[in-house]
Amino acid sequence: MKLVNLLKVIGLVVASCTSTGALAQAAYPTKPVKIVVPFSAGGPADVYARVLGDRLEKSLAQPFVVENRPGAGAIIGTDAVAKSAPDGYTLLMMSNTHTVNESLISNKPYSLMRDLAPISPINYSDLLLVVNPSVPAQNLKELIALAKAKPGVLNYASSGPGTPYHMAGELFKAMAGIDVVHVPHKGSAEARTSVIAGDVQMMFDAITTMAQLSRAGKVRAIATSGRGRSTIMPEVPTVSEAGVPGYESVIWLGLMAPAATPKPNIEKLNLEIQRIIRLPDVKEVWAKQGAVPIHMTSAEFGKFLEEDIQKWAKVVKVSGAKVD
Repeated sequence: MKLVNLLKVIGLVVASCTSTGALAQAAYPTKPVKIVVPFSAGGPADVYARVLGDRLEKSLAQPFVVENRPGAGAIIGTDAVAKSAPDGYTLLMMSNTHTVNESLISNKPYSLMRDLAPISPINYSDLLLVVNPSVPAQNLKELIALAKAKPGVLNYASSGPGTPYHMAGELFKAMAGIDVVHVPHKGSAEARTSVIAGDVQMMFDAITTMAQLSRAGKVRAIATSGRGRSTIMPEVPTVSEAGVPGYESVIWLGLMAPAATPKPNIEKLNLEIQRIIRLPDVKEVWAKQGAVPIHMTSAEFGKFLEEDIQKWAKVVKVSGAKVD
């Protein structure tokens, strides 16, 4: 009887511990969650991090605080998250800048897939190739002809090495066979300002932020970067149809956490994010901005990241892109 009683006691203790652990995970989050955006304020990552944070705060009943930590091509903020406690209370808003950096920047203090865990993708949008109105090119063929006539004279802006804007420019250079000079900036807002002011002749920018400036006449829209024409600027041809067949380059956003973050926390965030980006009002607003929700589980997002790393490694090699 004593042995039977002892086994019962042990069983109750184990059950209690298991129940407590499950309860702790189910209760996540129990305190404020920080979303680190390793880019400057005003760009797509910052904008959508705040939209997502606001929605998560309402549904999970805890503050989701956005913190901008730009610098070194997103490496500073990303490394800070990678070194944070793996408890689900520090998250990373990331983009294809991160998958590009895996091959573009070899001396990073972290490895994306080793030190961070995929949570969920958020959305993607086309890029818009624009020029300052002073540039004497009305369409893509004229722009390519101008660049070929003046090799090394035209400049294109980006928000920094490895960003979608940079790689879109490098891919364009390689596929169009032109020589234009990359001018990196500290953030997308600064790059945008340079093109509007005429200090830099052109750039690829997220259509979600550049469309309005194009319509206002601040810049001239030349082409969009997706496979098909953008629903918000259908009058603008794609780069592929306008003169560089097969060209495609978009910007996508996602969320990651430090490696070893409890899987229940990751899955809870994934389910909630996927629920939010399916909401009719969210989809309606994003559609008007040119942003398309991406639906994946955390495991599917992990596979997507691996494939994107391989894709951009090939582009980096073919284009000869370098960190300026």
